[in-house]
Amino acid sequence: MSHTAHIPSHRKPRRSASKLALRAGVAGGVLGTIAVAGAAGPANAEPVTETIEMPTLGSLDVGTNLASAVAASAEASQQEALDQSLQSLEQAALKKAAQDAKKAKAEADRKAEAERAEKARLKAEKERQEAEEAAAAERASRSETRTQLSTTSSGSSDDGGSSSSDGGSSASDSGSRTQAPSGSAASIVDFARAQVGDSYVTGGTGPNSWDCSGLVQAAYRAAGIDLPRISYQQSSMGSSVSLDSLQPGDILYWGSRSGSYHVAVYVGGGKYVGAQNSSTGVVERSLDWDPPSGAVRIL
Repeated sequence: MSHTAHIPSHRKPRRSASKLALRAGVAGGVLGTIAVAGAAGPANAEPVTETIEMPTLGSLDVGTNLASAVAASAEASQQEALDQSLQSLEQAALKKAAQDAKKAKAEADRKAEAERAEKARLKAEKERQEAEEAAAAERASRSETRTQLSTTSSGSSDDGGSSSSDGGSSASDSGSRTQAPSGSAASIVDFARAQVGDSYVTGGTGPNSWDCSGLVQAAYRAAGIDLPRISYQQSSMGSSVSLDSLQPGDILYWGSRSGSYHVAVYVGGGKYVGAQNSSTGVVERSLDWDPPSGAVRIL
């Protein structure tokens, strides 16, 4: 075989890019060594006529596969980045939608609450106006009744004075009772009922606020009868009567007769009118609501 014949290559196909790079480095080192040795040889050295085939660095198929792998990897990375971006956008959109829905609900609740408050205010205003109108009408009615009672009382007092002179009627033991004229019980009851709804004030004697004894005193004054101002003094007058034998105009008392702490006017039908307390004011109640301790009759 000629010494110039080519030496066939028995290299196996390269399996990976890392091995390809390693072999390329080795080949580069060999070529560099040969070049350095040639340059350092004697000037009269004989020319080299034998050639050596160096191992090839790789085939076109390996390069193509490597490029394809790199391109596929880049495409996969780009797709992954795109997917992550889309996912972030979706999450941001969902979060914004939830926030908008929450704000819309809060605004709707606020408007509904404002509407309810406005309706309640209008209703309260209407009820207040109706109450004021009713109170004004009641006050006007009471004023008219008081005027009528005052006129009636004046006439009854004149008649009573004449009857007292003609009949020679005697006064009560206390000396503070005026002879009751005919129809005085009705005047007492009418006056007491006309004050229902007025307020209770300690020491009140009218015309729109009363305490218990102030109301009883004013009711009897409407019939032309003068009574003491204090409740225990009022219950000490007249004669005691059984609660089973009550008549309109009788004075009811709570406590002992000489030491009563509350008085009211019996108006008939098992009921009485009294200035109870600051919570109820002047009311008409059944005897069962607060049974009295006893009663006295002045008429």
